[in-house]
Amino acid sequence: MAASPVRSLVAAAMVAAAATAIAPPAHADIAVSPQQQNWVFRDDAGRQITLRGFNVSGSTKLYENDLLPFRSTADAAKSAQAMRDLTGANAIRFLISWEGVQPAPDRIDYAYLDRAIAQIKAFTDRGIRVLLDYHQDLYSSHLFNSGSWYTGDGAPAWVIDAGDYPKESCGICIMWGQNMQTNAAVREAAYDFWRNRVLSTPAGQIGVQDAYLAQAKATMTYLKQKLHQPAFENILGLDPFNEPFDGGLDGKSGLDWEKTYLMPFYQRVRTTMDQAGWTAKPTFAEPLVFWNTGFFEQGGMTTVGQLGTRMVFNTHYYDGARMTLDPSAASDGTYDSAMNEIRQRAADLGTTPLVSEFGNKMSDDRTPWMVRAMYQAMDYGVPGKNWWSSPASGGQVLSALQWHWDIYSGRHHELMNGNPNKVQTTGDGWNDEDHSVAATDNAGNVTLRLDRRILDRLYPSAVNGETLAFAFEDLARSGYGATGQQKAWLTPPSSMPTVTTLLQNRQYGILVWRSSGTTTPTDLHLPNSFAPAETAVVSDITTLTSVPANGQIAATPEPGSSTAKRLQLTTQDNAVHFALVVNTATGTPPTTTQLTAARTELATWLTQKFPTN
Repeated sequence: MAASPVRSLVAAAMVAAAATAIAPPAHADIAVSPQQQNWVFRDDAGRQITLRGFNVSGSTKLYENDLLPFRSTADAAKSAQAMRDLTGANAIRFLISWEGVQPAPDRIDYAYLDRAIAQIKAFTDRGIRVLLDYHQDLYSSHLFNSGSWYTGDGAPAWVIDAGDYPKESCGICIMWGQNMQTNAAVREAAYDFWRNRVLSTPAGQIGVQDAYLAQAKATMTYLKQKLHQPAFENILGLDPFNEPFDGGLDGKSGLDWEKTYLMPFYQRVRTTMDQAGWTAKPTFAEPLVFWNTGFFEQGGMTTVGQLGTRMVFNTHYYDGARMTLDPSAASDGTYDSAMNEIRQRAADLGTTPLVSEFGNKMSDDRTPWMVRAMYQAMDYGVPGKNWWSSPASGGQVLSALQWHWDIYSGRHHELMNGNPNKVQTTGDGWNDEDHSVAATDNAGNVTLRLDRRILDRLYPSAVNGETLAFAFEDLARSGYGATGQQKAWLTPPSSMPTVTTLLQNRQYGILVWRSSGTTTPTDLHLPNSFAPAETAVVSDITTLTSVPANGQIAATPEPGSSTAKRLQLTTQDNAVHFALVVNTATGTPPTTTQLTAARTELATWLTQKFPTN
């Protein structure tokens, strides 16, 4: 992208930087990059932040869990520790329920919020940032009858009782999401919410959207009061409405609906956040749910004007075609177009993007490489076979939170719509979904259900300066349980013979960045497969056959973990740097001569590909 001058911000939107349980975290502003016209997450040292992690969790939709992600604080702590240790995640989307917060029109359930706060602290105490998500699907479970094929979550029973909605029916639906298009009860309830219909309740006449905002304010105010300062600083912000759907367009387009109903709602949310003391935290605003899914390509916020730095463009990505009709597998570059559209839309809106949901069902034998391809496209937006020839065209590294992380996967006991004859035990325990990448084994240990190489990735968690290019070759297999094909997607050119030989059949990542002139290190999460003693680094800073625990290039513990590592690169200039990080646990160990020759090839490549930097 074209260069733009550095601009300073006042009262910019905030994210929280990494923290340990004993040291308070730093703030992180959304700041403008000096070499790009897109906004990025930055910490108070000016480092560019990438958020990676998971949603916790779909169990919030279940009454067996009391509408919370975990059944106990101990389970939350076990889950948080496993996530940090097994994947190096630095962020989660933490689901809560409107029904859980406000079970009656005149009552806030502070005991529910206390349990949520205790679970949130299990993550913030381990240096994991938390995006608070008010989750809904199909608006409310109380719209569905005990014999229904489907169920929902979100709005409390008193809202539905006051709405007097018709008997629900999806018709001929092969996926639960079709209820948003065909179920009259679901559509009418959503229609009322966006128009703030006044309901007659036991507490009097109440506008339904007014009630929602009032309880959200109470929640945010209470969290700010009850979370100690380091924990509150690790709260990213608020996702106020999961997957908004219209409920009725009144003959207009999805873009019209976003402008007329969705954006005014987000503006009301923004005001409510300010009133609750969340001024320094952004609203994570989602577009109309049908945008960028392969079907129903409506919305995308192209007519709402600039979001600016107090809102984040917060979108989901699911491959609607492959989830329904398309039988093809994913491969190198499959999702570049979709992720580049997210990058561009955020730039057009004047803010930074977050992909707060993505993934696929675990019963699909294509899922391992579908998820791999999604991560690849979020790391860089060109096919791996082309990246080395045009690295700068890969675009920014997208922050992303996968759907989802449920330690109770396959061990649920949910009465679907309260029906004792429809007990849900398999998968996610909700609408026959099975997306969780985590589960608990018979010994009580949290385990991964996808190849760890897909989930535990090298990524630039904090770059001191400006990321110019990044790529990662994970070599993850195409099947479950370390089965299936292994194939490299990120392939160096024949013009770099030493680099090509060094990288053959090996995991590796490469970062190109312009440092800021300070000594704050650049951090990359180092996957478990990259043991420091068997990791080579080829960089203009220095070249190493193994990574020590200190120095200009060092492997140090990830905050909150005794096993996960981060690679720290320290410079003190305003120059462009490169670092090639190679897992050398397999193959012939590289020699110093080989690494020196590779460094020469990379230096030439850098000059050719970044001539003005």
